[in-house]
Amino acid sequence: MKLDITLLFNRVTFSLLMLTHGYPKLIRLFSENPTFSNPIGIGEFPTLVLAVFSEFIAPIFVIVGYKTKLFSFFPLVTMFVAGFVVHFNDPLKSKEKALLYLIGFIVIFLLGPGKYSVDKK
Repeated sequence: MKLDITLLFNRVTFSLLMLTHGYPKLIRLFSENPTFSNPIGIGEFPTLVLAVFSEFIAPIFVIVGYKTKLFSFFPLVTMFVAGFVVHFNDPLKSKEKALLYLIGFIVIFLLGPGKYSVDKK
């Protein structure tokens, strides 16, 4: 019971906080001239679309606990890229937030949603 409540708290907290990073990107996506960085070499617009999916759409599914392992993988990868590609040469202070999110979503990915989820098992 305590583990399931902890998993719910972790899932909801990290995902709600991630939404605050994804929402501005969602707004940017629908702006007249969306620009974004291109750290993985697929182009600015496709990278922005992936960031919106990873930081806004996927966390909604993680919050409710639907296909949690699948949907937690997307922010996990995005935060890995942010921490180890985008901020590669930056000091720890600049990459700390991405690394904290990375750790949070690794935990969600490894432990799953718990019984308080749409996919409860």
